Amino acid sequence: MSFSFNISDLLTVLGFESLNQMQQEAIEAAEQHKNVKLLSATGSGKTLAFLIPVLKNLDTTVKSTQALIVVPSRELAMQIEKVFKSMRTGLKITCCYGGHKREIEENELVEAPYIIVGTPGRLGDHIRRKNFDTTGIRYLVFDEFDKTLELGFQEEIQFITDNLPNVERRMLTSATAAVSVPEFIGLEEPEVLSYITDDNKPETLSIQQVKSSDKDKAQSMVDLVCQLGARPMIIFCNHRESVERLSYHLWQRGITNEYYHGAMEQRERDAALSKFRNGSTFILVTTDLAARGLDIPHIRYIIHYHLPTSEDAYTHRNGRTARMEASGTAILLIGPDERMPDYLTKEEIPEIKLEPPFELPEKPKWVTLYIPLGKKDKVNKIDVVGFLSNVGELKKEDIGIIDSKDYHTFVGIRKTKAAHTYTLIKEARIKGKKAKPEIVKQQFIQN
Repeated sequence: MSFSFNISDLLTVLGFESLNQMQQEAIEAAEQHKNVKLLSATGSGKTLAFLIPVLKNLDTTVKSTQALIVVPSRELAMQIEKVFKSMRTGLKITCCYGGHKREIEENELVEAPYIIVGTPGRLGDHIRRKNFDTTGIRYLVFDEFDKTLELGFQEEIQFITDNLPNVERRMLTSATAAVSVPEFIGLEEPEVLSYITDDNKPETLSIQQVKSSDKDKAQSMVDLVCQLGARPMIIFCNHRESVERLSYHLWQRGITNEYYHGAMEQRERDAALSKFRNGSTFILVTTDLAARGLDIPHIRYIIHYHLPTSEDAYTHRNGRTARMEASGTAILLIGPDERMPDYLTKEEIPEIKLEPPFELPEKPKWVTLYIPLGKKDKVNKIDVVGFLSNVGELKKEDIGIIDSKDYHTFVGIRKTKAAHTYTLIKEARIKGKKAKPEIVKQQFIQN
């Protein structure tokens, strides 16, 4: 028997007069279609749009977990739990997320909740430990799926979906239409509802220029970085030699950065990108190799140290910022003998004035740990988190983004904890294998 409730009464309990258009249409779509993809801006009321369909599909004559809601962050998990409890249905929901004592969650799961909401890592951990029965789960929801992918949870999501044999209905929400849904999600021929309009998109990409009186432009680059501050930025050069020269110039002047180009060893390239992703550096100096295919969110500035050789290169460089409905700025650094490319002369480009005094940007609060073990060694992100928590005495908030490769792993850890943690883990083992960790240094001081 499906759970019976009156939506009007439910709204009264929640303090709402009515559902908005998006919520009404999403609920109707969920009744008529097994798979629904809901595209709507953050803060638009998506939580009710999937909680009501979930409620309608619960069979309260069977005491088992029947719905799983997967979210990218503990804050969102707790928010959904709060909304559900405020609905006063009398039905049990359990919230699972990293940073919360697993033992408490395990006790909550002994008496099966009808709904579980949680983050991919913690949900995967509970499934591995067989802390709840997945065979009764019929409804699967991915809320803010775009952010879940952005944060690198694809491996855990696949593990979760592989262990849900009886899912009948799915709803996936995203704040961007550009989200790519992997096949293993099982969202076949979904009903797509899109409420993303220009009204809920901020101004995305703005173009500005800086005029340098110095033909070399290196000092102007230093001044510009100091003026912009500690914000994620990619600096594009046209040649590998220029990349390393500029990176070294910035480093000599006390500006933390990494360089990236095609002549580097794969491990070096992985390290540079990992440090940029996890906040161990705010600056990546690179060739056009980084203009395509890199999935690095929240890049605030693209700086064209060298003018791009073609409009296509210019477009792809700029495509690294202003993604996922975020805003970004592309800045062209123009030397005294350079002229603006023809494809940019159609409109006036605002100028940024470099105004002293120039103060060095704030130093990053993260460093990167290298562990020469990866997926092929059966060491995954959950193993690394457990190792750093249990052996390295790090709290959840002291562990940053983890990049797990086939034969090595990079993980961001809080700089203030790094020395103590390294002392604890340097001779330790992960799953019986010597960890042999290293703190990844700035490229110019490897020796």
